[in-house]
Amino acid sequence: MEKLRVLTVFGTRPEAIKMAPVVRALQAHPDTEVEIAVTGQHREILDQVLELFKIQPDVDLDIMRPRQTLYTITSNALNGMEKVLQDSKAEVTLVQGDTTTAFAAGLASFYAKIPVGHVEAGLRTEDIYEPFPEEMNRRLLTTLSHFHFAPTEGSLKNCLDSGVPRERIYVTGNTVTDALIQIASDLPAGLPEGLVDLPAGSRYILVETHRRENLGEPMRQVCLALKELVAKHSDLHVVFTVHPNPAVRDVVFPELQGKERIHLLEPVDYPTLIRLIRECTLILTDSGGIQEEAPSLGKPVLVLRRQTERPEGVYAGVAELMGTDFNKIVARAGELWTDQAAYRSMSQVASPYGDGEAARRTVEALLYELRGVGSRPAEFLREPVGT
Repeated sequence: MEKLRVLTVFGTRPEAIKMAPVVRALQAHPDTEVEIAVTGQHREILDQVLELFKIQPDVDLDIMRPRQTLYTITSNALNGMEKVLQDSKAEVTLVQGDTTTAFAAGLASFYAKIPVGHVEAGLRTEDIYEPFPEEMNRRLLTTLSHFHFAPTEGSLKNCLDSGVPRERIYVTGNTVTDALIQIASDLPAGLPEGLVDLPAGSRYILVETHRRENLGEPMRQVCLALKELVAKHSDLHVVFTVHPNPAVRDVVFPELQGKERIHLLEPVDYPTLIRLIRECTLILTDSGGIQEEAPSLGKPVLVLRRQTERPEGVYAGVAELMGTDFNKIVARAGELWTDQAAYRSMSQVASPYGDGEAARRTVEALLYELRGVGSRPAEFLREPVGT
């Protein structure tokens, strides 16, 4: 049997983390051959993940530019993918999630009449402007894709509601759980030496925010809430990993730099992020990936968004939606900081997102669909939560 040739395309750190287990599974399988193309939509923080998972791209479009816009990201990625697909012998293109890279690669593959497999398919907020442009990107990818690798039963339902035939959907679990399991087991206890100047035994809230809809005044409100929390709770520290986007830094640094018990960090690599999550008390974030990773490590998440395409965590009770409302953030974070019963109710819940076998299921599904190998893989199905 001729090996199945698969092109994987990604460009940001979250995509790389979630695609890495799939790339590794494709590389390890005797019946598949994988080609790796990266756009470099995120540059330095993408390269950190490539090095961590020992992934060497075959093609690097290197599209990142200072203060790049959605127009330039989309056009540069789309133009770059034309030559990639002309030179490739791939029978299927795999994209991940909802980034502009994923959308552009999916559209380019459609133009080339190469079927698309969408990893992490079916996420929805039902508001095309939140998150922006991710919600529209993933809706368009649902239309462009032939194979849909939905992480949960909720995302399966969303695919079905979008008109996707059931036989083209595979519920795999989320590959971020695969990545977390692969990395976390080898990490030493505690935080890396010299990372942050915390007194021994200190507790901290971990903060990460970068979504476009939170830029400007919404992000400023988050910063004001952090200052208020520090003022109200003398034992509370904040560790804030600051995204490299200048629009984020232009808000965060003027508001928070030099403030007592608020520690601003440059972007950290993935193992360090996992250690920061593991050692923190509570997380405030608008990151989709962290919403998925934190429950596996028993950490409550206050989501700095009004809606989430990952409602399983909210239904399970491990996450709550805050938006960027100053009063809600201060009140709920303060309660979780001081009330042990409230904290336990959010921290002692099993992750609803995956079991570490998503990449295997994805590869088996591709071989079943395109080579007729084996049977349809058993899916990641848990008792549905929420409606």
